[in-house]
Amino acid sequence: MNSCTCITLRERPELEKAAAAWFHARWNVPEEAYLACMDAYLSGETELGWYLCLDGGRIVGGLGVIENDFHDRPDLAPNVCAVYVDESHRGRGIAGRLLEMVVEDLRAKGISPLYLLTDHIGFYERYGWEFLCMAQGDGEPQMSRIYIHR
Repeated sequence: MNSCTCITLRERPELEKAAAAWFHARWNVPEEAYLACMDAYLSGETELGWYLCLDGGRIVGGLGVIENDFHDRPDLAPNVCAVYVDESHRGRGIAGRLLEMVVEDLRAKGISPLYLLTDHIGFYERYGWEFLCMAQGDGEPQMSRIYIHR
């Protein structure tokens, strides 16, 4: 991860449109949805933010925090969402650094615990996340796992 830097979007607000496009390309959620969440974060309306990993100024990883990550457990909030690292940069600890960064940042703001919806088993546990329960994702045929970071 030598050449990579992890930042909050507030540190580089000029990357908002590029970040929304980057997340949209990975998750196929409309750019407008990302921009609405990012605008709320950048304006100070919410502390639920967006975190990016840059390699030479290019976004190669990221994640966000939203109230509900499209599942049937609105009581489990807020949710880390859209965790992604480009294939070319995987295996370098980027996702782990971003996950640690979001937990530290929000805990410092009095926001804890955090939740995360995923189908992965064994990955998030490495970073202090614990399996909590199963939940139904919107429009998903299978149940997914919800993790908690206390």
